[in-house]
Amino acid sequence: MSNPPLPIENLIDIARRAGEAILEIYNTEFSVEQKDDKSPLTEADKAAHNIIVSALAEQTPDIPLLSEESADIPFENRSGWRRYWLIDPLDGTREFIKRNGEFTVNIALIEDHQPVLGVVHAPVTARTYYGEQGKGAFKQTADGAAEAIHVQTSLRRPVQVAGSRSHAGDSLKQFLENLGEHEIVSMGSSLKICLVAEGKADVYPRLGLTSEWDTAAAQAVVEAAGGKITKTDMQPLRYNTKAELLNPFFFVFGDASVDWSTYLGEEQKA
Repeated sequence: MSNPPLPIENLIDIARRAGEAILEIYNTEFSVEQKDDKSPLTEADKAAHNIIVSALAEQTPDIPLLSEESADIPFENRSGWRRYWLIDPLDGTREFIKRNGEFTVNIALIEDHQPVLGVVHAPVTARTYYGEQGKGAFKQTADGAAEAIHVQTSLRRPVQVAGSRSHAGDSLKQFLENLGEHEIVSMGSSLKICLVAEGKADVYPRLGLTSEWDTAAAQAVVEAAGGKITKTDMQPLRYNTKAELLNPFFFVFGDASVDWSTYLGEEQKA
């Protein structure tokens, strides 16, 4: 990675400020809209977006930004970006609406199609995960204390599998059946990737749709913690390589000696 455009402490501060704005709305009777793709949108998404965008524009005016709430930049414009911010101001809007606390603020720096710096902040617990290429990954608690985190590099039995409270389908059921003895660690939003980063889960198989802003910040964290995110063909997950911003299905894991694709059902292997 080239020199970071601003200290990671600044990014953490921006994420925390966005988190505070989210909590102000979380503790009210907020309204919910529907976006064009029928996914929910709240005032909190918009408030967090505005805080992050204005702060990054002020501190790094020369670096373009792509956000879930401003994703309509044509590929012909962004395809030339070598370096840009990729943010999801509120990942886990469904968790937010359910008031289960499992939602996050996500800010990532992408360089040459890969996340090199990332912050994932959970407003309700005031817990922040952050990672920087070559400098390791950390978990910071509400009191500001930070500890280094690392993936679990050898597979446990039963396998600890991070799973989604809001998204579970037949493909995942087939994967788990093929995997054998396992335990599900349920979590919402990008916190599932962070479970792998801190060694609480061995793998997170995501056999459903996500967008690039859903994964970028947490990918920077898990890779700085020694883990990997790959497509289901075990090739690296990359960013801003095509017109659409949907991710392929992917695996997040710590043990790189395992070919996780062997546990897929025949339909996913095809």
